[in-house]
Amino acid sequence: MAARVVVGSLGGAFGVHGEVRLKSFCADPAAIADYAPLFTEDGGIFAQIVLTGEAKGAFTARVDAITTKEQADALKGTVLYADRDRLPSLPDDEFYHADLIGLPVHDTGGALLGRVKAVHDHGAGDLLEVELPQGSATVLVPFTRSAVPTVDLAAGRIVADPPEGLFSDGGA
Repeated sequence: MAARVVVGSLGGAFGVHGEVRLKSFCADPAAIADYAPLFTEDGGIFAQIVLTGEAKGAFTARVDAITTKEQADALKGTVLYADRDRLPSLPDDEFYHADLIGLPVHDTGGALLGRVKAVHDHGAGDLLEVELPQGSATVLVPFTRSAVPTVDLAAGRIVADPPEGLFSDGGA
């Protein structure tokens, strides 16, 4: 899945004729249909996505091979991936979350703080969840220019200047 990026998920049936609820994670939510074919973790392929409307925080859509409510409900929670080369290029200061996960995070002095476990967006801005090297504990670092001044994808590393005390007390 390294050459693919998460672009959305299916939320179950919408109606009784095989339409699905489709949540888009794209900057332009409607562009998700342009990135087809979309793939699932278990090898499923959806060659065509047709957006048919909107419903409470999601689109309604017709997806090829789904013709019944039961088929649509069975796909609830399915994560959708698009081939990376189908996605637009990003400006220098924007990143696909998939590119950040797994990167080592160093402080400004070069000491290893941990590795990016996940990227979260709870509405007030992105947070990097950094797994500490000495265990499974994690620390949430604001993904801002001041807290994370350098993201060097070519070198495969992130430099963080986190708020004082964030890592010294395990983030608690």
